[in-house]
Amino acid sequence: MAAKKSRGLGRGLDALFGDMEVDVLKNDKQETPKVEEPAVPAKQPPAESAADKAAAAGESAKSAGDILYVDINDIKPNTNQPRKAFDEEKLEDLASSIREHGLIQPVVLRSLGTGYEIVAGERRWRAARKVGVKEIPCIVRELSDEENMLLAIIENMQREDLNPIEEAEGINQMIDTYGLTQDQVSKSVGKSRPYITNCLRLLKLPEAIQSFVADGQLSAGHARAIVSAGSKEKQIALAQRAVKEGLSVRQIEKLAKESKNGRTKAKPREKNADVKRVENDLKEALGTKVTLNQKGKKGKIEIEYYSKDDLERLIELLKTLH
Repeated sequence: MAAKKSRGLGRGLDALFGDMEVDVLKNDKQETPKVEEPAVPAKQPPAESAADKAAAAGESAKSAGDILYVDINDIKPNTNQPRKAFDEEKLEDLASSIREHGLIQPVVLRSLGTGYEIVAGERRWRAARKVGVKEIPCIVRELSDEENMLLAIIENMQREDLNPIEEAEGINQMIDTYGLTQDQVSKSVGKSRPYITNCLRLLKLPEAIQSFVADGQLSAGHARAIVSAGSKEKQIALAQRAVKEGLSVRQIEKLAKESKNGRTKAKPREKNADVKRVENDLKEALGTKVTLNQKGKKGKIEIEYYSKDDLERLIELLKTLH
């Protein structure tokens, strides 16, 4: 499976992944799988340590992108991995596929001390561990900390594997930690400048709302609409209502605007017992609903009618009053 072309990072994901597929179901009778470049090497002896493998592979393996079979226990996750949540059900599905067909796409690593760190492919690594695979096909790259972090973020974003909050945190890390501008980030991940700006807006929300977005209870569109609601308390209240009532983005935008401008509908005052008694007396006398609206010493009486005949009846009835 070929990754989408990265347009901002010098080396690009094409140079990192290539258009290759590898079959790890190897035996003496099976022919070596055909790939254009690089060729799959013979399986490495399992007794070798990670350091021995790295030394044996040499710089030619790292520069040419040769595939190495690495002990799965010599590999550790990327500390800069922007993806924090892995869907357990999808991992099980991938594990079942690996059990049946093997791991098709190599995991990309970089050498780290006596072992390796994942640059791209942590989900495949986790699934392979579930199956009990001892060695997995890998491509080893020489990468700086900055390149490692950037490629991990870009790879996930191009595959759309991140939830909106993870994506926003990854973009923010590219800007804060490595000093990239929003324009540079936009080119690197192949997204528009407004898209980058909108992503970063999500990080202004309270953690409770970010959790709703990360869990999929609110979309990024819902969350961006909530940003304009005003105070954190108003934002949280609106988010909870949106989740509970299943509000649309347009409904949230309207409510957020009202909340920010202080135009939320006030609750009607509770009428006292005397006012209610007068309303009931008039209702019985006139045979229709009567509302008494009082403001201080002044007020008004509203008499409802429901047809022309009803209006004429009320007029005749009121004429008889002296």
